[in-house]
Amino acid sequence: MRDLSADFQAHLNSGITSLCSCWRLTLKNGERLGFTDHDVDVVFDGTTFEAQAGMTASESETSQGLSVDNVEVAGALNSTRLDEARLHAGDYDHADIEIWRVNWNDPTQRVLERKGHLGEITLADQSFTAELRGLAHVLDQERGRVYQHTCDATLGDVQCGVDLEAAHLKATAIVVAKTENTIIVSGLMNFPEHWFARGTLTFASGAKLSLLQHRKFGTLDRLELWETPRFSVGVGDTIVARAGCDKTFTTCRTKFLNASNFRGFPHLPGNDFVMRGAGAGDTARDGAKQER
Repeated sequence: MRDLSADFQAHLNSGITSLCSCWRLTLKNGERLGFTDHDVDVVFDGTTFEAQAGMTASESETSQGLSVDNVEVAGALNSTRLDEARLHAGDYDHADIEIWRVNWNDPTQRVLERKGHLGEITLADQSFTAELRGLAHVLDQERGRVYQHTCDATLGDVQCGVDLEAAHLKATAIVVAKTENTIIVSGLMNFPEHWFARGTLTFASGAKLSLLQHRKFGTLDRLELWETPRFSVGVGDTIVARAGCDKTFTTCRTKFLNASNFRGFPHLPGNDFVMRGAGAGDTARDGAKQER
């Protein structure tokens, strides 16, 4: 049950209301962005809630216990502060979000309806849909490490320790041609084939793309993407390519000289070892032991 001020409760009881919804995003860098479904801007708590974003929210349900309550917000990318390049760059990932119900005639009359984190964002045709996850979703996340052959660190993070700004791990290239899921670039002639596979491309705008494969294309290089870019990539664009990692111990040791920081278990027996029956050699050894 939410506590409402006497004035706000009186406004609701009047039967003639002037209510709107306001969303406030707090990014990881501390930047605050406000949006509203009202037709004019609403201002409170030092935040201007912009009316031009065209945002609407899905029906919201609240359940008891620790089940996760999710809401979706949809809108058009027509706000100067909702930049598609920043969405691709991850600036809005895991942002804190507040949903307010506000009397737009008197914004001092308001109530915080929901608080959580920004989840998955889907882009299509200059519009977006964002999932708002309740605070309880944090309890669903896995904690601790997993026993597996491959490394569980992210290349370049604190656990990995690799410096992706090192000269032999990044390079500046120029876009020469582009198809739907492929970019042809110049400037990577000093790097072997596959060097940037599973790596990233960073554009001047800050937008990033993930690479699937890196192949030589004559004197040029062919970079295959995991997905089709949702922003314009033009011939002549400057990009920074950073090396990728397939998470195996061999790559960690030979490509990055980082075996001491490898966070996998390359010598752990797999399911095939567990399910394997006794071989002829094992049977012969067992028989020799019994004879002794």
